[in-house]
Amino acid sequence: MEINQTENHIVVRPNLENGGKLITTIADFYKDFDENYGNLKHINLILDFSSNKNISAKEISLFSDKSIEHKSNNKSFVIVCTDVKQDNLSDTLVVVPTLKEAEDVIEIEDIERDLGI
Repeated sequence: MEINQTENHIVVRPNLENGGKLITTIADFYKDFDENYGNLKHINLILDFSSNKNISAKEISLFSDKSIEHKSNNKSFVIVCTDVKQDNLSDTLVVVPTLKEAEDVIEIEDIERDLGI
């Protein structure tokens, strides 16, 4: 798992190798993400799957529970994925095609939280 932090959010990307163990599937990445989630839950998150191809809606749906938990902490949880349409996913997930759009979603949601919307 590759983690890049900015002032306002963290971008998490699957990494094919994690401490010597091979991460080959989104389910493997989810397990790794779940183990490290305690360190990530207090800041806006972007999961960036833009370099991963052929991801299914079922695989992205693995992150629904984390999205709900993250939003209950008043933080944004956005997934970047070009292969999956939002229509095929639960309303609990926000999926956008580019990293820039994910950053824009976080900015908008931060403004809404500041305004109490």
